[in-house]
Amino acid sequence: MRAIGIPILSLMMLAGLTAGSSPSCADDATKSCEVPAYLLTSDSPLSKVAAAVKAGGPVNILVVGSRSSTISGAEGDAYPARLQAALREKLPGVTVNVSVEMAARKTAEEVALELGKLAEEKKPTLVVWQTGTVDAIRSVDTDNFRGAIDDGVAALQKAGADVVLMNMQYSPRTETMISPNAYIDNMRVAAQQHDVPLFDRFAIMHQWNESGEFDLFRAVHGVDLAKRVHNCLGRALSTFMIETARINPAELRIQR
Repeated sequence: MRAIGIPILSLMMLAGLTAGSSPSCADDATKSCEVPAYLLTSDSPLSKVAAAVKAGGPVNILVVGSRSSTISGAEGDAYPARLQAALREKLPGVTVNVSVEMAARKTAEEVALELGKLAEEKKPTLVVWQTGTVDAIRSVDTDNFRGAIDDGVAALQKAGADVVLMNMQYSPRTETMISPNAYIDNMRVAAQQHDVPLFDRFAIMHQWNESGEFDLFRAVHGVDLAKRVHNCLGRALSTFMIETARINPAELRIQR
């Protein structure tokens, strides 16, 4: 399969969107970003997150992401910022901080080499490692991709952080240009092997597109659409973290 230039492909995805013709928000105002329950939890633990929440914080979350963790000109509306806002709302009295480390145009192998040092320097409670897109675009050998995921997760765990793997975003317009399934499958297997949760962003966004929650096939994505998708992703990820860490927000309200 011919590799597709990243700058060209990025224009077709929800990463780093710029203003364009966008639809009325009227229909979307009634939609609820629903996600099936099985996509919002994991049997793998987030023990360090649970302990930090019990202590009242801080819960320091580091998102290691790419352009799809941003919205050009509206960073406060990107999913990391919305994750922070949602967790602060849902976990009263708990200090939550979310920061982003950009790894634009880097393969999983390139990022994995830096993760251990990064975690040791920043000492996050949790690292959300968003990866897979660049490897799929470049048709990186899937065994090499899997090995990089193994190395990166092991380095983060050795540094004392909880880990959540996040796979690529879903885009029906690019699905015919790249082959994501092998990379998604390898991330799932790696998550199981290392007993870390996988936030299945691809499946969640695919479901939203199929249900009509969002029209992700449109050739031009406006900033309004990007903001709505990122807001939904941030809130879904906050629910995923709370459910996976087995946290009961109601108990926190009583205690505090």
